[in-house]
Amino acid sequence: MSADQLSAPGTAQAPAPVARRSARPPLTRRLPRLALHLVLITVSLAMAVPFFWMIITSLKTDPDLASHPPGLLPRVWDWANYPEALEYAPFGTYFRNSLFISIGHTALNLVMASMAGYALARIPFRGSTVVFMGVLATMMIPTYTKIVPQYLIAKGVPFFGGNDYLGRGGHGWLDSWWGLIVPGALTPFAIFLFRQFYLSLPRELEEAARIDGMGEFGIYARVMTPLVKPAIATVGLLTFESSWNNFLWPLIITSDTELRVIQVGLSAFQQADQNAWAYLMAGTTLATVPMVALFLLAQRYFVQGFANSGIK
Repeated sequence: MSADQLSAPGTAQAPAPVARRSARPPLTRRLPRLALHLVLITVSLAMAVPFFWMIITSLKTDPDLASHPPGLLPRVWDWANYPEALEYAPFGTYFRNSLFISIGHTALNLVMASMAGYALARIPFRGSTVVFMGVLATMMIPTYTKIVPQYLIAKGVPFFGGNDYLGRGGHGWLDSWWGLIVPGALTPFAIFLFRQFYLSLPRELEEAARIDGMGEFGIYARVMTPLVKPAIATVGLLTFESSWNNFLWPLIITSDTELRVIQVGLSAFQQADQNAWAYLMAGTTLATVPMVALFLLAQRYFVQGFANSGIK
């Protein structure tokens, strides 16, 4: 076929190439996002400075700590501060106690708060709104205002620690695992978060399960709860973090060294005449590592949990 035939009317011609537009938006549209990223990076670095300072201080020698003005980096990196800090106090016992208490708080809070949240979200009963308002009201009570009543309740538990049936004559749950675990076993925020997630699930799921003959507990455990993994991760991480970093309540309720937790054990490096700053920073760094590792593992679900906590 000749060129004249190709250009004749009625003959199909190849479409002209269309100029591709640049996939990248113009600079004026990218400037706000770049500015936001710059601000976030600056704030992140500012928040990370205390952690870097803690790690650097844990590797300094006594002359470096006593120098004025203090240097940013140690002249001699003293890695022996970490094993010496572990030998200075029974940190193995403190770490075991903190881990046991944190796991106990997390497991109990996940089970009980998820049950309460499911009941408030999916089971209609008289007074559910009043109960939910009461849960929200308890979130407004400052923690330190509950310390004295909580201590008196723990001390007056009947039939524990030498107490009679009226809760008198002994020490109750003081200096015991009961007093360390039970008071922190349930939090109102966990109930609120689980309720919000259970409300977001479609009702057709439980209706189909009931048609198949499944009971209410089976619907809760096998149908609904596996769909709220972000809430489980968020509650678990926050509960573990709060329990691991708890200082005041274990300090008040325990006097036995065998029951001391790691946050209270760090006070062994703070003496009346002097402070072992290198050992204190080394112990604090070791106490921070489990929380950092746990957050990195559950980060994706943790962000989803907070992003979806206000739905419905």
